[in-house]
Amino acid sequence: MTSGAAPVGVLFDVDGTLVDTTYLHTVTWWEALRETGHDVPMASIHRSIGMGSDKLLEHLLGSERDRDVDKKISDGHKERYRTWWPQLRPLPGAAALVRACGQRGQRVALASSASAEELAALRRALDADDAIDTATSAGDAGESKPEPDIVEVALRRLDLAPDQVVFVGDSVWDVAACVRLDVACVGLTSGGTSRGELAGAGAIAVYDDAADLLSNLDASPLTALP
Repeated sequence: MTSGAAPVGVLFDVDGTLVDTTYLHTVTWWEALRETGHDVPMASIHRSIGMGSDKLLEHLLGSERDRDVDKKISDGHKERYRTWWPQLRPLPGAAALVRACGQRGQRVALASSASAEELAALRRALDADDAIDTATSAGDAGESKPEPDIVEVALRRLDLAPDQVVFVGDSVWDVAACVRLDVACVGLTSGGTSRGELAGAGAIAVYDDAADLLSNLDASPLTALP
């Protein structure tokens, strides 16, 4: 796609980008880790959110850990996080941004690596299914972020090439996955990652949250790629 052209599709991460879950994930991972004797600071956990659970544990505990307890930790996180599902809330401007893209004729995908059941809870919280063309979940990809598998699946389902879309995410892991495919990534700080970190990872533009991006939509990469 040539510079200045409008993207045909927009891919959205969900956790921390459209739905306010990042710190819920942080606390529930912290509790699950402590239950198995791993006293990991919340700041370290927060910086790992956005990875798949397997990569998160590798990142936090290292390759020499006792892998026999990985499932217990992961299940402990899932059980605790599940209790928050009824209280999940969309981030400011999230549903309106998704609908604005759809109304402009762009194809919209949720590029999530959440489980299918968790994704359903996230979609209920977002309440914008009328503007969503397709969505991915954990079972759709062999590797989780920062590997680009989920992004590749979303592209295939939209039948679009990497240079025809923009990805919107909130973590450096989202940006890293996009960089590997040469997909333009717009960062949002709504998940608690700074502008500097997102830009340093390769985000082509950074906004406070979905509402900030929506209010600047006509001047953003979602309207015209740089």
